[in-house]
Amino acid sequence: MTRATRMLILLAAVLLLGSVGTGAVLYAAHRSGMRDQQQANGPTVRPGTVSLRPTAGRRLLVRNLAWGPHRDEISTVPAGDPQGPRTASGVKCLRFHAAAGTGLCLQAVHGLQDTYRAVVLDSHLHELHHFPAAGIPTRARVSPSGHLVAWTVFVSGDSYAGTSFSTRTAIVDTRTWAIDDNLETFRIIKDGRPYRSADTNIWGVTFADDTRFYATLATDGRTYLVRGDVAARTLTALHRNVECPSLSPDGTRIAYKKRVQGASPDAPWRLYVLDLRTMKETATAEQRNIDDQALWADGSSLVYALPGDYGSDLWTVPADGTGTARRLMTSAVAPAYLG
Repeated sequence: MTRATRMLILLAAVLLLGSVGTGAVLYAAHRSGMRDQQQANGPTVRPGTVSLRPTAGRRLLVRNLAWGPHRDEISTVPAGDPQGPRTASGVKCLRFHAAAGTGLCLQAVHGLQDTYRAVVLDSHLHELHHFPAAGIPTRARVSPSGHLVAWTVFVSGDSYAGTSFSTRTAIVDTRTWAIDDNLETFRIIKDGRPYRSADTNIWGVTFADDTRFYATLATDGRTYLVRGDVAARTLTALHRNVECPSLSPDGTRIAYKKRVQGASPDAPWRLYVLDLRTMKETATAEQRNIDDQALWADGSSLVYALPGDYGSDLWTVPADGTGTARRLMTSAVAPAYLG
């Protein structure tokens, strides 16, 4: 083999390797660009009609957080296809919940100084009534019948992690529009005796029916699960270290966030379930910090928000401590199941 032939072979090999490398780089860049574009575009969101009326199929309603013209709008997907295309309602909410054809939307009113309001919606998401809200919205719930709605706002502060915050929780009867605008005026029973203190905070209502509900009481540096009675205007402490309770569909268990020893003061909570008959606590398989009022998707699984690329994603985990947590829906918060 002559020297010229060897040089030609070497040159061909260099060109071949170069073209392979260039192709690999271009392919990787293309795949990366596709991923970036997919992330930038997010889920498909289309405008349409969103109703709170019963339909043939079960649906999941959320506040849509995907970037675009429908960000913050209440949107819906089939419950069995949470990653599918979303139908956006045009109604924007910071917090939302719905049941039995009644919706509760906590909104910001933008002006020289932002204010907030709680809007009760009918089954077509039209406003029935609204009330001024005393601060930044944080929790919203509708009773199973749709006859009662409740919301919590931060009057001062914007996080439950520390102690320098104050909340205000209200309950409204949608049949009469009668309002209890501060549950701290209810009579508190703790350790079997009436209890009064200037430092009480109440937040995170979850309804059993049109009379009974559960919530969090904070006082003297501790938190308690309390059972509320709308008619008697009482709050009875049941269990310590419970925040943002959520009652199971059968009324026997409470999902909640619990402060755990050794956790960071800025991320202190883990997701637990409390059996109301035995007061036995069960830790779920979700080991990350939970700062949300979880929702029961059904009798066996929970849905909750965790930080995501566009604000929050929804995750789900079994309620009995088994299994693993998995992402249910990207770019969404404030879920409600209908049907």
